[in-house]
Amino acid sequence: MFTTRCYLPCFVFILWISLGLLHIGAADDDLIVDKPVTENCLECLCEAKSNCNATKICVNGACGIFRITWGYWTEGGSLTLPNDTSLSEEVFSLYFLAFTNCVNDPICAAETIQKYMYKYGQDCNGDGRIDCLDFGALHKMGNLRCQDELPYTFGRIFHKCLKRKERDAKSKESSITK
Repeated sequence: MFTTRCYLPCFVFILWISLGLLHIGAADDDLIVDKPVTENCLECLCEAKSNCNATKICVNGACGIFRITWGYWTEGGSLTLPNDTSLSEEVFSLYFLAFTNCVNDPICAAETIQKYMYKYGQDCNGDGRIDCLDFGALHKMGNLRCQDELPYTFGRIFHKCLKRKERDAKSKESSITK
């Protein structure tokens, strides 16, 4: 039972903790919503698009380990590295430099993918949920054609990577429970 001396301070403390937990919960929800693509999914996108080869900076207008195009980058928010700016649109060469710098940086490129998927995330394969399979289709085919069949090579590599990641996770989980 609360004493009169503890009632107000205890109530304030409990209220403060409760609001803090609500805030933490909201932050976690924002993380999940704002960053829908898992690390494993990003790794499989990278593997399927370029075999995570960072030596080929741009190939046919698609750049970086995720082979992001100019249009994809702009749809994904035109993110930039700290020393670049996307506000220099009037000077195309600087804007293009901001694009190539971002998409050739794995972290900036991954953030671009997160923003693109947050913006265009949809159930491309019709299974009733939005997951990595949909993100693979969105990344490869774009938001208007993601229901189309994936090209064979991309699809084979992507699905094989996802199965390997799933198998590794189950193996790790079973070794922990032993």
